[in-house]
Amino acid sequence: MEFDEYFAARGQQLVRLGFVLSGDHHAAEDLAQHALMSAYRHWRRVRRMEDPHAYVRRILVNAHLSAARRRPSRETPMAIADSAFTEPDLAEAVAQHDVVWRALAGLKPRERTVLVLRYYEDLGYASIAALLGIQESTARATASRALAALKSSAELAMPKGTIDETDRRRT
Repeated sequence: MEFDEYFAARGQQLVRLGFVLSGDHHAAEDLAQHALMSAYRHWRRVRRMEDPHAYVRRILVNAHLSAARRRPSRETPMAIADSAFTEPDLAEAVAQHDVVWRALAGLKPRERTVLVLRYYEDLGYASIAALLGIQESTARATASRALAALKSSAELAMPKGTIDETDRRRT
């Protein structure tokens, strides 16, 4: 086996192993690169081994352990989470949740039941009809009326093409 074949077959696996060991994607890439460079320098000898991958894997593990020993124990690297600055406002999510609940509460009980079974429980119209003891066409019509009522609701302004178009693609 040539080195480029080995790299194509096992390169990503080494990066994943490095990630599991280090917990950091950049460190994982560095570990994999170090292991592959070391193996490449001695590839003639490495490829004759019974299990070349075990040897390269051991290089990676040793590099990780060496780096961990060199790192002072009192320092703990921390990644700055970009998501901490881009998360939506919690108050906005609560307000939106309340608007949806009020709009659903304004529906007739059967309409609300059909929508909950369809979109929350992810049941098909045949299953909804069997569960409620109605015809499948009645379940479809009820869902259609309920969605139309939600769309026309002043409280809930649904963007065009959300639930009902998704529903048409599923059936």
